[in-house]
Amino acid sequence: MKKKILVLTGGGDCPGLNAVIRGLYKACKSDGRYELWGSKEAFNGVMGEELDIVRLTRRHVGGIHAKGGTILQTTNRGNPCAYPVQLKDGTWTTKDRSKELVQRIKKLGFYAVVNIGGDGSQTISQALYEKGLPIIGVPKTIDNDLYATDMTFGFNTAVQVATDCFDKLVTTAESHHRVMMMEVMGRDAGWIALHTAIAGGAEICLIPEIPFNLKKIIRQINSRYKKGKGFVNMVVSEGAKPQGGTTFGARSKDAGDPHVKLGGIVNQLRCELEENGCRPQIRGTILGHIQRGGTPSAFDRVLASAMGVKAFELIEKEEFGKMVAYVNNKMTSVTLKKAISKYKVLDPDHYLINTARSLGISFGD
Repeated sequence: MKKKILVLTGGGDCPGLNAVIRGLYKACKSDGRYELWGSKEAFNGVMGEELDIVRLTRRHVGGIHAKGGTILQTTNRGNPCAYPVQLKDGTWTTKDRSKELVQRIKKLGFYAVVNIGGDGSQTISQALYEKGLPIIGVPKTIDNDLYATDMTFGFNTAVQVATDCFDKLVTTAESHHRVMMMEVMGRDAGWIALHTAIAGGAEICLIPEIPFNLKKIIRQINSRYKKGKGFVNMVVSEGAKPQGGTTFGARSKDAGDPHVKLGGIVNQLRCELEENGCRPQIRGTILGHIQRGGTPSAFDRVLASAMGVKAFELIEKEEFGKMVAYVNNKMTSVTLKKAISKYKVLDPDHYLINTARSLGISFGD
């Protein structure tokens, strides 16, 4: 009898998820002693009233490495440690169903679980591992904010999409002598914004790690217009904040989703710039989910495929409680505990921040 592996995708969708699933499937099939099953919408496929899992075959995984999203669907409202439960009066609360989940997975005869997700998903992985579940984590996030891995798949694609969009805005800024602001994702880390700003040749880049001063931004904008008709292109991370201020966002109204939804800072910033005497015309663009959809880049397909294969190798060696990691151009692993011990943000002395400053990019500080 073959050993059963359960794979699932949690949190936001991300280019490369399908390539991981395919890589894991191919490794299982090549070995011959394992079969791969998928749980729909993260752990909801196991915890729902009706079981929603599927044995993956060649028909399911053929060619999916080039497809965005995830064939298993995903959700950020299925945390087994704080599972959303609706009370009789219509209000919602949460319940810890992690012990029940572990029992269900073992009862279904699964030898191991592969959880593909970001820091929230890997925090869940660690909690389940501590309750006795043989689990492996695979890092996934376009934000590149997961500690203990140099790169996460999806990030490269997100930066490429953002850069392509930014290039298009540059021509409009130059044609109309405008200030064009483009907001990108990244939550509390500025990796996407910084890479896009350097690749696109931005004049200003606002990131969460370096709170900005509005007056200095205006001064930078004015300096571009001193010699006549000019233009300014800005990349703004959704988590950027003013000195002494907070990020712009609101808590999700969806039951079971604890996240604060960031977004809209460019609209707020435009109003503040205009109110404080910024004369050039200002326009803002919010990329939003465009960055996390569509076909993964070649780099992300390769990285994700290698991570899927590495996850299988860890299962084969019974090295549970670990997360696949890409460090110094090598595929390796770290403990889940280490992976979630910190949130990976940009250090103010990071070489790319120094590079950006030398290129004349202002961080508004």
